[in-house]
Amino acid sequence: ISAKKSDRSLQRLRTGIFENSGTPVEPPPHIGHPFPMWRFLLPLLALPAWADPTRFPAPGGEAAILTIYSTLDSPLAQPLITAFQSSQPTTTVVYEDLLAAEIATRVIAETDAGQPTADFVFSSGMDLQVKLANDGYAQPVTVPLAADWPDWANWRDMAFALTFEPAVLVWHKPSFPAGPPQSRLDMIDWLKTPQANGKIGTYDIARSAVGYLYLARDAEHFADIWSLVAAMGRAGLQTFPTSAEIIDRVADGRLALGYNILGSYADARARANPDLGVVLLKDFTVVTSRVGLVPRAAARPDLGTAFLAFLMGREGQTIMADRLRLAAVSLEVSGQNSARAMEAALGDQLRPVPVSPGLLVYLDQSKRARIVQLWNEALGR
Repeated sequence: ISAKKSDRSLQRLRTGIFENSGTPVEPPPHIGHPFPMWRFLLPLLALPAWADPTRFPAPGGEAAILTIYSTLDSPLAQPLITAFQSSQPTTTVVYEDLLAAEIATRVIAETDAGQPTADFVFSSGMDLQVKLANDGYAQPVTVPLAADWPDWANWRDMAFALTFEPAVLVWHKPSFPAGPPQSRLDMIDWLKTPQANGKIGTYDIARSAVGYLYLARDAEHFADIWSLVAAMGRAGLQTFPTSAEIIDRVADGRLALGYNILGSYADARARANPDLGVVLLKDFTVVTSRVGLVPRAAARPDLGTAFLAFLMGREGQTIMADRLRLAAVSLEVSGQNSARAMEAALGDQLRPVPVSPGLLVYLDQSKRARIVQLWNEALGR
């Protein structure tokens, strides 16, 4: 999966239309939006034309069209769409591969203009997806598996976490003959050694939104997070805006450790590189997800709901876990790349980010500014 694309997508979350969106609000009792949206629509004037969608023709002859907006690259979505069309052979799928901020912008603009929008939206921008649902741009759906879906992964039957992607420690195996650190306290000890000097890397949280989200969650679960950041700073921390840049440097030994790296990308690279290892830290591991929803202005909400049900089902979850390396949320999927396997190994040490309006605090400018300030102070900048 394109790490650079996903990171670029997430970077735009905090520089685009939701930069100063404020605190979360409850969904309005009426259809509509709780406050004026024109200030959010102004950036549309500067956006480029949307890329041409990929069309997956109905294998049995077209009778209906399902439109999807997604951050998942089109070639990677193909096995999911092909499997879905095997049970919906007269459905053509029009698939638009967009950045997370572009998806949110487009759904808002089309809905507010009284036009139909996507029938299904699938995005790595958790907070943007929840904001769409919170602000009245998604609709509740009836999906058979919803009753058995984890509570943290379902918000009001509107926004569903469909993947289970941990933040991991990526390590250069030749640099650790006895094995890597297994916890953040272990990392602090290692960072005091000469071997750590110039060999630790992580995201630049001012430029990477996924890095910012992981660190903000760390601060909520680990009282000594700023001691860890300070220790990384003393060891010559190197920061980067994307997962790919960190993983590349760990893979070839320029870095010994990469901290808080998006696990789906790290796992895929580790499988192809014998010198690259992945650790889920045992004190706690933050888990993020890709979130799916059916927009309120969907032209075919029935097809959007059907695709959501497919992604939540055993077949869709298995394809994502086994072929796309996006770990399954469903407890029916028991392979190594699944929430069930990770929970068996780590139990309550896993800390999934709930799909809830609590995510919207990370879009608040004052919250972000404070965390970045603490980050810079800990690094002595």
